[in-house]
Formats: sequence, C-alpha cells, structure tokens
Amino acid sequence: MNRPVDFGYQRVSPDEKTRRVDEVFSSVAFRYDLMNDLMSFGIHRLWKRLCIHLARLQPGSVVLDVASGTGDLAALLKQAGCGVVMCDINEAMLKYGRDKMVDQGLTNAMHYVRADAERLPFTDNSFDCATLAFGLRNMTHKLSALRSIHAKLKYGSPVFILEFSRVTSDVLRRAYDRYSFHAIPALGKLITQDPDSYRYLVESIRMHPDQESLKTMLEDAGFSRVDYLNLSGGIVALHKGYKL
Repeated sequence: MNRPVDFGYQRVSPDEKTRRVDEVFSSVAFRYDLMNDLMSFGIHRLWKRLCIHLARLQPGSVVLDVASGTGDLAALLKQAGCGVVMCDINEAMLKYGRDKMVDQGLTNAMHYVRADAERLPFTDNSFDCATLAFGLRNMTHKLSALRSIHAKLKYGSPVFILEFSRVTSDVLRRAYDRYSFHAIPALGKLITQDPDSYRYLVESIRMHPDQESLKTMLEDAGFSRVDYLNLSGGIVALHKGYKL
C-alpha cells in the first residue's frame, strides 16, 4: 500500500497524495459550486438528478453519500425523502455542505461525518444505498474505498458512482481536451486564484480508470450485476452495482 500513486500526472507517495488532495479541496471549497456550474455549463446538475432518479429509492431509505462535499447529491436524496449521512474526508468541503443543507432547511435526518472512505466508521450492513459523485478519482486507494463502501451496505443494496470517464467520440474528445487543459485552469485562476488545483483536477480525470476498468474494479470490490451508463458522450459515466 506504500507504492507510489497518481496525483494527476505525477507519481507521489500515498501519504503525499492524501495531503495534497486535501489541500486542493480546502483551497477551492469556497468556490466549488460556482466552478462546477461554470465548468460544466450547469450540466452537472442534470447528471446528479439523473443519478437519483435512476436510484428509485423509497422514502425512508438511509443513504451513505461518500465524498459528499458541498452536498448536491445529499440535497436531492433528502428531497426524495431519504435519510442521509454526508461523509467526506475534507473538513472545509463538509462544512460548506452542512451550511448549505441548513440554508435549504434540509436538516431533518441529515448527519455529517468526517471520515476517510477507505476506512468508513459505520456498522457493516447498515445502509440501503451508497452514492459517490466525482470523488472516487481523488481517493488514494480506490479499491480499498470501494470495498469499505461494500461492507457498509445491506445485502441487496446498490451503489451508484458518478464520475468523469472516457469520451467515446474522437471529435468530442479533441474538443473536450482543448477545453479541459486550457479553459478550466484559466477559470480556476479567475474564480479561485488557484489554477494549479484545477490543472490537477483535469489531470486526475485522465488518470481515472475508464468505464470498463471501473466496472472490473467494482466487481473486484465484491459488487455484482455491475453496469454503467455513459452520459454526455462518455464525459461522465454512471456505474451501478449491488451487494448480493
């Protein structure tokens, strides 16, 4: 577990990646929602709504939202009548998420836990569903995190993972690469005065497993009936699997 891991295009020690990712999100937390809207032209909100729609969760379901950040998925889950545990390793992101839930009046049956996804501090077999949006690629040991999530789900329960993936069209890929490597760091500099953090985020997308590789990783973590749906030409993929 001490072998070098990717931090964008760099190879660093696991401890250094964990530290540097924490620094990235502490730096951008105060403008994270605004940057998401600008970078995706607001489409990220449609991806998240589709995720919750396809989950078809019953009111009263208890959901673990891993890498919950500023709480976009958590808010949608709460509006669907679920009890939600917002879990994130980064204190600044979790604080902004908690404040947003308070501002929206979504405090009933909403809990906040600062924790590492690789070592989730919950009772095994205790959640009806787990969600993870745009956080897996930043985790130091992705397979460990997926195994930890698997352990906390009840048998028969699903996980939904929304994450950037591999674009399926060569034409779209070239346009997406130009936009990602030039426009996104420039936006990061303008909005957060931190272009390096957004340069890392762009690189982390390219280093993240593609659709089929992530499907295999979920199966290796113990999930069954794993499948995925490409969104926006594969810019994002929604993976689903079950603990059976």
